[in-house]
Amino acid sequence: MADPPRAPVRRYRGDARIRSRRSGVHTTVTRVLYPGSFDPVHNGHIEIIETASTLFDEVVVAAMINTGKDGIFDLDDREEMLNEAVAHLPNVSVRMFSGLTVDLATEVGADFIVKGLRAVSDFENELQMAQMNNAASGIHTLFIPSASRSSFLASKFIRDFARFGGDISNMVPPAVARKLKERYG
Repeated sequence: MADPPRAPVRRYRGDARIRSRRSGVHTTVTRVLYPGSFDPVHNGHIEIIETASTLFDEVVVAAMINTGKDGIFDLDDREEMLNEAVAHLPNVSVRMFSGLTVDLATEVGADFIVKGLRAVSDFENELQMAQMNNAASGIHTLFIPSASRSSFLASKFIRDFARFGGDISNMVPPAVARKLKERYG
């Protein structure tokens, strides 16, 4: 039985040239997309964004609607919290999107999709999605493992912890802690 047809492998765009932060010479811009529901964004997400911002020239962070998750913040709130949380990173921009990740990756000219991994269970789910995205568009997904200090963080646990009055101030950026306090008291 023949393998299903594959999308062609995407290559670096090669059309945008900037002066490299590291070497000072002109080089091709590498842009990545870091998608997620970010409902709410937490320090584990910020760690992945900061790591990606040191590895790549441009990082587009996209808060997306995930119909499989029960969220608490609308896209506008998530955009506000993300923008405040990444304000210290000049090569990071924030987008809101509703649709397929590969469509947004194409729209923003991303060379790769970046995903963070906390545990083996994340890898199993993310690998399958990465293979789907690659088959559909030819774009590859790069995985960045979380540091052990944030590997336990998950938005759903933070929402629950905040809902019942737990102190989440060391788990989320200040803007998120404020929003959660407004919501749950």
